[in-house]
Amino acid sequence: MTDTGFEKAPARDRRRFPGISSRAYEHPADRSALVALRKLSGFDTVFKALSGLLPERSLRLLFLSDSVRVGETQFAHLHTMLRDACYILDLEKVPQMYVQQDPKPNAMCIGLDEPIIVVTTGLVELLDEEEMRAVVGHEVGHALSGHSVYRTVLLFLTNLALRVAWIPLGNVAITAIVTALREWFRKSELSADRAGLLVGQDVTASMRGLMKMAGGNHLHEMNVDAFLAQADEYEKSGDLRDSVLKILNVLPRTHPFTTVRAAELNKWSQSRDYQRIMDGHYPRREDDKDASVSDSFRESASHYADAVRSSKDPLFKLVGDIAGGAADVGGKLRDKFPGAAGSGGAGGAEGKGGAATGQG
Repeated sequence: MTDTGFEKAPARDRRRFPGISSRAYEHPADRSALVALRKLSGFDTVFKALSGLLPERSLRLLFLSDSVRVGETQFAHLHTMLRDACYILDLEKVPQMYVQQDPKPNAMCIGLDEPIIVVTTGLVELLDEEEMRAVVGHEVGHALSGHSVYRTVLLFLTNLALRVAWIPLGNVAITAIVTALREWFRKSELSADRAGLLVGQDVTASMRGLMKMAGGNHLHEMNVDAFLAQADEYEKSGDLRDSVLKILNVLPRTHPFTTVRAAELNKWSQSRDYQRIMDGHYPRREDDKDASVSDSFRESASHYADAVRSSKDPLFKLVGDIAGGAADVGGKLRDKFPGAAGSGGAGGAEGKGGAATGQG
């Protein structure tokens, strides 16, 4: 494969998804969080300003000078995985990829004009071939979704927040945007995990990779079912205090907790949506311009409503119970005062209010 084309198919027989749109695998929370981010006061102004100021050329020179660029003669196995991932997701221009010396397992996709993928030596040494394939697919998914732009802004603003921490008002403004970016980025990781599964097409390997990210290279000491049971226990255990602590624990993070990611990906791998993609039925990039924004909003709203209803978290259960209780009270009032639901000014007002409550 050249930088702008393909010379051969992947190393083993995997399904390919010609023209696939990132909408096929994007988590509803990813899209809704990005919409909320763009609506954040001052974000557009900051983003436009940073687009011209971010030292992207400097960033590229930094990796070129102090990391190892993946290619046919350096980390050739990663180069093959990268070409395979781009072939499967039909990403025509293969991003540059670098290996950076760092014992902490990590990977990222950054860049404004063109995405750059960076993986650490800790990650390369930790994962086997199929696990690493899912990670490379994860990063190519970020590139296809355009996540690298916002990731670059997040990195820059995080560093800037540290530099201006002594300026109260300036720090508050930047911190608000950084917090919103982190919330979106955590959701975008769920989307990229799905892209990694579409590339690797081995859910067990994806689960193993996430387990290793949590527990290190001791696979013989770990078990996927037990790991997923941890995620279930994390979601439903404790009381309202624990629910608040979960929120506080995740706020400073750019990634969701590993067990949560594993549970989300495992659930998606068993869904009808995943099977339809594997059968060749998925949104195409050529139709992105015609995609309905309102449909995306409705899908996101439906996702959150389902999440609240099905969640075992004490706080979400309380929200669901309160909402259900309000509906029960409304039903009892209508039964007791049937005339209130009739026509007329008062009845019309109540009808509109009920509709608004239902949508919320």
